[in-house]
Amino acid sequence: MDATQCKMARAATGLGVRDLAKLANVSPDTVARLERGETIKETTIAAIRAALEAAGVEFIAENGGGAGVRLKK
Repeated sequence: MDATQCKMARAATGLGVRDLAKLANVSPDTVARLERGETIKETTIAAIRAALEAAGVEFIAENGGGAGVRLKK
């Protein structure tokens, strides 16, 4: 998951930075750092991604059209 995917996923689910941070058990500053493209621990990215997936987000891998997100049906 990259910074853009995180922002798109939050927008799709209507989660704010603080909401996502609470679900992922990280600080809001950590979510903001990820979304600014700063380097954070892989385990932290995994926790944020898991929280977004639990909220109904599906991550789309790079397939020639760029990585993205969508909501699960």
